[in-house]
Amino acid sequence: MSDLTQFILNTSVRLPAILAALTFHEYAHGWVADKRGDPTARLSGRLTWNPLAHLDLVGTLALIFTPVGWAKPVPVNFDNLRHPRRDMILVAAAGPCANLILASVCALSLQLFDGTEGVDESAWLLRWLTPVHLMLHWSVLINVALAIFNLIPLLPLDGGRVLAGLLPPRQAASYSRIERYGFVILMVLMFSGAVDRLIWPPIALVAGLLLGV
Repeated sequence: MSDLTQFILNTSVRLPAILAALTFHEYAHGWVADKRGDPTARLSGRLTWNPLAHLDLVGTLALIFTPVGWAKPVPVNFDNLRHPRRDMILVAAAGPCANLILASVCALSLQLFDGTEGVDESAWLLRWLTPVHLMLHWSVLINVALAIFNLIPLLPLDGGRVLAGLLPPRQAASYSRIERYGFVILMVLMFSGAVDRLIWPPIALVAGLLLGV
């Protein structure tokens, strides 16, 4: 099998897991924001399970070719939230929490396959189960990686929002000023390898616990 064919097969298995992870992440942000008083995501059509509404081309390609990536951020007007500082933390944390929940569900689903070992299944059933098993396995890894990547305490990532909400108001205002440079800083950290060194140990730990490795 050629490298190109192998890449296409791997991508066909990973892509549904990627789309589900990004959609759950952004829907969770919008849903919590809507419940806490800000209807911006709902009114802009982003409170939807349609993955096309959430895709960011660069972020999706990054997830296909690297362990990390991102979706198009759900719009949130923090001034509309009932308790802006506290609710900002809840809205920001909702995305990574949704990914960890989805990763846990997929890990539990994988246990169903353990009971099929040694069973004399027909060839067609094995051909159908193998890509599903791989998809669930990738879904665990992708969701854990997306959750932990977004918890990096750098604006505009979710971890930065959580940190800004926890800091005293004056320090939070000073910290928020770096958001305009956040994407550039993140790109530098990613290409330097600093992000990989930071997030791979917790990704391996959490994914290993879920997968029983």
